[in-house]
Amino acid sequence: FLGAVMLATILGGVGGNLAQSGLIFTAEKLKPKWSAVSPLQGFKRIFGPDGLMQFVKTFLKLVAVCVVCWMVLKPHLREFENMVSMSPLAILPLARDMAVSLFFASILLLGATAGADFVWQKMRFAKRMRMTKEELKEDYKQSEGDPHIKAKLKQIRMQRGRQRMMANVPTATVIVTNPTHYSVALRYEPDQGDGAPICVAKGVDALALRIREVATEHGVPIVENVPLARALYATVEVDEIIPREHFDAAAKIIGFVFQSRKRR
Repeated sequence: FLGAVMLATILGGVGGNLAQSGLIFTAEKLKPKWSAVSPLQGFKRIFGPDGLMQFVKTFLKLVAVCVVCWMVLKPHLREFENMVSMSPLAILPLARDMAVSLFFASILLLGATAGADFVWQKMRFAKRMRMTKEELKEDYKQSEGDPHIKAKLKQIRMQRGRQRMMANVPTATVIVTNPTHYSVALRYEPDQGDGAPICVAKGVDALALRIREVATEHGVPIVENVPLARALYATVEVDEIIPREHFDAAAKIIGFVFQSRKRR
Protein backbone atom coordinates (compact mmCIF):
# COMPACT_ATOMS: atom_id res chain seq x y z
CA PHE A 1 0.00 0.00 0.00
CA LEU A 2 2.78 2.46 0.92
CA GLY A 3 4.56 1.60 -2.31
CA ALA A 4 1.43 2.44 -4.29
CA VAL A 5 1.10 5.74 -2.45
CA MET A 6 4.74 6.66 -3.14
CA LEU A 7 4.42 5.66 -6.80
CA ALA A 8 1.26 7.74 -7.21
CA THR A 9 3.02 10.72 -5.59
CA ILE A 10 6.05 10.41 -7.89
CA LEU A 11 3.88 10.03 -10.99
CA GLY A 12 1.76 13.01 -9.96
CA GLY A 13 4.82 15.22 -9.46
CA VAL A 14 6.43 14.21 -12.75
CA GLY A 15 3.12 14.44 -14.64
CA GLY A 16 2.38 17.91 -13.28
CA ASN A 17 5.83 19.15 -14.31
CA LEU A 18 5.43 17.73 -17.82
CA ALA A 19 1.97 19.27 -18.15
CA GLN A 20 3.28 22.71 -17.22
CA SER A 21 6.52 22.93 -19.20
CA GLY A 22 6.60 19.87 -21.47
CA LEU A 23 9.55 17.56 -22.06
CA ILE A 24 12.66 19.74 -22.34
CA PHE A 25 16.26 18.56 -22.81
CA THR A 26 18.95 21.14 -22.09
CA ALA A 27 22.57 21.22 -20.95
CA GLU A 28 22.22 24.70 -19.42
CA LYS A 29 21.45 23.27 -16.00
CA LEU A 30 24.81 21.46 -15.99
CA LYS A 31 26.77 24.71 -16.23
CA PRO A 32 28.03 26.29 -12.98
CA LYS A 33 25.76 29.08 -11.83
CA TRP A 34 27.45 31.21 -9.18
CA SER A 35 24.28 33.18 -8.46
CA ALA A 36 22.85 29.97 -6.98
CA VAL A 37 25.40 30.10 -4.13
CA SER A 38 25.23 33.87 -3.66
CA PRO A 39 23.66 34.79 -0.27
CA LEU A 40 22.29 38.02 -1.74
CA GLN A 41 20.64 36.24 -4.66
CA GLY A 42 19.30 33.59 -2.30
CA PHE A 43 17.82 36.29 -0.07
CA LYS A 44 16.13 37.87 -3.11
CA ARG A 45 14.74 34.50 -4.19
CA ILE A 46 13.35 33.73 -0.74
CA PHE A 47 11.91 37.15 0.06
CA GLY A 48 11.09 38.26 -3.47
CA PRO A 49 7.56 38.22 -4.95
CA ASP A 50 7.90 34.67 -6.28
CA GLY A 51 9.41 33.40 -3.02
CA LEU A 52 6.69 34.98 -0.90
CA MET A 53 3.99 33.64 -3.23
CA GLN A 54 5.51 30.16 -2.99
CA PHE A 55 5.57 30.43 0.82
CA VAL A 56 1.92 31.53 0.91
CA LYS A 57 0.89 28.67 -1.41
CA THR A 58 2.77 26.10 0.66
CA PHE A 59 1.32 27.43 3.92
CA LEU A 60 -2.22 27.40 2.52
CA LYS A 61 -1.74 23.85 1.25
CA LEU A 62 -0.54 22.75 4.69
CA VAL A 63 -3.53 24.39 6.38
CA ALA A 64 -5.90 22.80 3.85
CA VAL A 65 -4.36 19.33 4.35
CA CYS A 66 -4.68 19.71 8.14
CA VAL A 67 -8.33 20.76 7.80
CA VAL A 68 -9.09 17.81 5.49
CA CYS A 69 -7.34 15.36 7.85
CA TRP A 70 -9.31 16.71 10.78
CA MET A 71 -12.59 16.40 8.87
CA VAL A 72 -11.76 12.80 7.92
CA LEU A 73 -10.61 11.74 11.38
CA LYS A 74 -13.16 13.67 13.48
CA PRO A 75 -15.94 11.05 13.08
CA HIS A 76 -13.50 8.39 14.41
CA LEU A 77 -12.55 10.13 17.69
CA ARG A 78 -14.50 7.53 19.76
CA GLU A 79 -12.71 4.75 17.95
CA PHE A 80 -9.33 6.31 18.84
CA GLU A 81 -10.33 6.21 22.52
CA ASN A 82 -11.31 2.55 22.22
CA MET A 83 -8.02 1.58 20.54
CA VAL A 84 -6.37 1.47 23.95
CA SER A 85 -8.31 -1.64 24.84
CA MET A 86 -8.25 -3.20 21.33
CA SER A 87 -5.88 -5.89 20.13
CA PRO A 88 -3.36 -5.12 17.37
CA LEU A 89 -5.25 -7.37 14.94
CA ALA A 90 -8.44 -5.37 15.50
CA ILE A 91 -6.59 -2.03 15.16
CA LEU A 92 -5.04 -2.85 11.77
CA PRO A 93 -8.31 -2.89 9.70
CA LEU A 94 -9.44 0.33 11.38
CA ALA A 95 -6.09 2.02 10.71
CA ARG A 96 -6.16 0.80 7.11
CA ASP A 97 -9.63 2.28 6.51
CA MET A 98 -8.58 5.60 8.03
CA ALA A 99 -5.37 5.68 5.97
CA VAL A 100 -7.28 5.00 2.74
CA SER A 101 -9.78 7.75 3.57
CA LEU A 102 -6.94 10.17 4.35
CA PHE A 103 -5.12 9.20 1.15
CA PHE A 104 -8.06 9.81 -1.19
CA ALA A 105 -9.10 13.00 0.59
CA SER A 106 -5.51 14.33 0.35
CA ILE A 107 -5.27 13.31 -3.32
CA LEU A 108 -8.48 15.19 -4.15
CA LEU A 109 -7.30 18.27 -2.28
CA LEU A 110 -3.82 18.26 -3.78
CA GLY A 111 -5.27 17.64 -7.24
CA ALA A 112 -7.47 20.71 -6.91
CA THR A 113 -4.59 22.85 -5.64
CA ALA A 114 -2.34 21.50 -8.40
CA GLY A 115 -4.93 22.53 -11.01
CA ALA A 116 -5.18 26.02 -9.54
CA ASP A 117 -1.38 26.27 -9.38
CA PHE A 118 -1.15 25.13 -13.00
CA VAL A 119 -3.50 27.95 -14.12
CA TRP A 120 -1.55 30.46 -12.00
CA GLN A 121 1.82 29.42 -13.44
CA LYS A 122 0.46 29.60 -17.00
CA MET A 123 -0.83 33.12 -16.38
CA ARG A 124 2.50 34.15 -14.85
CA PHE A 125 4.41 32.67 -17.78
CA ALA A 126 2.17 34.39 -20.33
CA LYS A 127 2.62 37.71 -18.50
CA ARG A 128 6.42 37.33 -18.42
CA MET A 129 6.49 36.43 -22.12
CA ARG A 130 4.33 39.41 -23.08
CA MET A 131 6.35 41.99 -25.02
CA THR A 132 6.53 45.62 -23.94
CA LYS A 133 5.64 48.50 -26.27
CA GLU A 134 9.32 49.08 -27.04
CA GLU A 135 9.81 45.39 -27.84
CA LEU A 136 6.75 45.46 -30.12
CA LYS A 137 8.14 48.50 -31.94
CA GLU A 138 11.52 46.83 -32.33
CA ASP A 139 9.90 43.61 -33.57
CA TYR A 140 7.88 45.60 -36.12
CA LYS A 141 11.06 47.34 -37.30
CA GLN A 142 12.82 43.99 -37.68
CA SER A 143 9.93 42.40 -39.64
CA GLU A 144 8.45 45.31 -41.58
CA GLY A 145 11.27 47.85 -41.59
CA ASP A 146 11.68 51.19 -39.84
CA PRO A 147 8.56 53.34 -40.58
CA HIS A 148 10.72 56.48 -40.77
CA ILE A 149 13.03 54.90 -43.34
CA LYS A 150 10.05 53.57 -45.32
CA ALA A 151 8.46 57.01 -45.33
CA LYS A 152 11.75 58.58 -46.47
CA LEU A 153 12.14 56.03 -49.26
CA LYS A 154 8.55 56.64 -50.35
CA GLN A 155 9.22 60.37 -50.45
CA ILE A 156 12.39 59.83 -52.52
CA ARG A 157 10.48 57.60 -54.97
CA MET A 158 7.77 60.24 -55.34
CA GLN A 159 10.35 62.95 -55.96
CA ARG A 160 12.11 60.85 -58.58
CA GLY A 161 8.77 60.02 -60.20
CA ARG A 162 7.91 63.72 -60.40
CA GLN A 163 11.32 64.54 -61.85
CA ARG A 164 10.88 61.83 -64.47
CA MET A 165 7.40 63.15 -65.31
CA MET A 166 8.68 66.70 -65.68
CA ALA A 167 11.43 65.43 -67.97
CA ASN A 168 8.75 63.79 -70.14
CA VAL A 169 6.59 66.91 -70.44
CA PRO A 170 8.67 68.43 -73.31
CA THR A 171 8.09 65.21 -75.31
CA ALA A 172 4.29 65.45 -74.94
CA THR A 173 2.03 66.18 -77.90
CA VAL A 174 -0.54 68.11 -75.88
CA ILE A 175 -1.43 69.06 -72.31
CA VAL A 176 -5.09 68.57 -71.40
CA THR A 177 -6.21 70.80 -68.48
CA ASN A 178 -9.39 71.64 -66.60
CA PRO A 179 -7.81 74.45 -66.61
CA THR A 180 -6.51 75.08 -63.06
CA HIS A 181 -6.64 71.92 -60.95
CA TYR A 182 -5.72 69.07 -63.34
CA SER A 183 -3.11 68.66 -66.05
CA VAL A 184 -2.52 65.52 -68.13
CA ALA A 185 0.31 65.34 -70.66
CA LEU A 186 -0.43 63.08 -73.64
CA ARG A 187 2.02 61.88 -76.27
CA TYR A 188 0.97 60.52 -79.63
CA GLU A 189 3.61 60.52 -82.33
CA PRO A 190 2.86 57.82 -84.93
CA ASP A 191 6.18 58.38 -86.68
CA GLN A 192 7.93 57.45 -83.39
CA GLY A 193 6.02 54.19 -83.04
CA ASP A 194 3.14 55.31 -80.79
CA GLY A 195 0.10 53.15 -81.49
CA ALA A 196 -2.20 55.09 -79.16
CA PRO A 197 -2.07 58.19 -76.93
CA ILE A 198 0.11 57.64 -73.84
CA CYS A 199 0.03 59.57 -70.58
CA VAL A 200 3.57 60.79 -69.91
CA ALA A 201 2.75 63.05 -66.93
CA LYS A 202 -0.17 64.11 -64.79
CA GLY A 203 -0.68 66.26 -61.73
CA VAL A 204 -3.12 68.18 -59.59
CA ASP A 205 -2.95 71.72 -58.18
CA ALA A 206 0.73 72.77 -57.75
CA LEU A 207 2.07 69.89 -59.83
CA ALA A 208 -0.50 70.62 -62.53
CA LEU A 209 0.66 74.23 -62.62
CA ARG A 210 4.28 73.14 -62.92
CA ILE A 211 3.41 70.82 -65.84
CA ARG A 212 1.76 73.75 -67.66
CA GLU A 213 4.78 75.99 -66.98
CA VAL A 214 7.22 73.41 -68.38
CA ALA A 215 4.93 72.85 -71.38
CA THR A 216 4.83 76.59 -72.07
CA GLU A 217 8.63 76.82 -71.87
CA HIS A 218 9.01 74.05 -74.49
CA GLY A 219 6.17 75.10 -76.75
CA VAL A 220 3.86 72.15 -75.98
CA PRO A 221 0.22 73.03 -76.78
CA ILE A 222 -2.16 73.36 -73.83
CA VAL A 223 -5.84 72.57 -74.48
CA GLU A 224 -8.65 73.08 -71.97
CA ASN A 225 -11.10 70.18 -71.71
CA VAL A 226 -12.53 69.84 -68.22
CA PRO A 227 -14.32 66.43 -68.52
CA LEU A 228 -11.44 64.75 -70.35
CA ALA A 229 -8.78 66.14 -67.99
CA ARG A 230 -10.64 64.88 -64.91
CA ALA A 231 -11.41 61.50 -66.50
CA LEU A 232 -7.83 60.91 -67.67
CA TYR A 233 -6.36 61.91 -64.30
CA ALA A 234 -8.65 59.42 -62.52
CA THR A 235 -8.33 56.46 -64.90
CA VAL A 236 -4.81 56.39 -66.36
CA GLU A 237 -1.35 56.12 -64.79
CA VAL A 238 1.90 57.57 -66.10
CA ASP A 239 3.44 55.63 -69.03
CA GLU A 240 0.13 53.89 -69.73
CA ILE A 241 -2.09 54.05 -72.83
CA ILE A 242 -5.27 55.99 -72.13
CA PRO A 243 -8.50 53.94 -71.79
CA ARG A 244 -10.26 53.09 -75.05
CA GLU A 245 -13.42 54.97 -74.06
CA HIS A 246 -11.43 58.24 -74.18
CA PHE A 247 -9.90 57.63 -77.61
CA ASP A 248 -12.47 59.75 -79.49
CA ALA A 249 -12.16 62.79 -77.22
CA ALA A 250 -8.35 62.57 -77.21
CA ALA A 251 -8.27 62.06 -80.99
CA LYS A 252 -10.16 65.31 -81.57
CA ILE A 253 -7.71 67.28 -79.44
CA ILE A 254 -4.61 65.62 -80.94
CA GLY A 255 -6.05 66.11 -84.46
CA PHE A 256 -6.47 69.80 -83.71
CA VAL A 257 -2.82 69.95 -82.58
CA PHE A 258 -1.62 68.21 -85.75
CA GLN A 259 -3.62 70.65 -87.93
CA SER A 260 -2.06 73.56 -86.02
CA ARG A 261 1.40 72.15 -86.77
CA LYS A 262 0.63 71.95 -90.49
CA ARG A 263 -0.57 75.56 -90.61
CA ARG A 264 2.75 76.63 -89.18
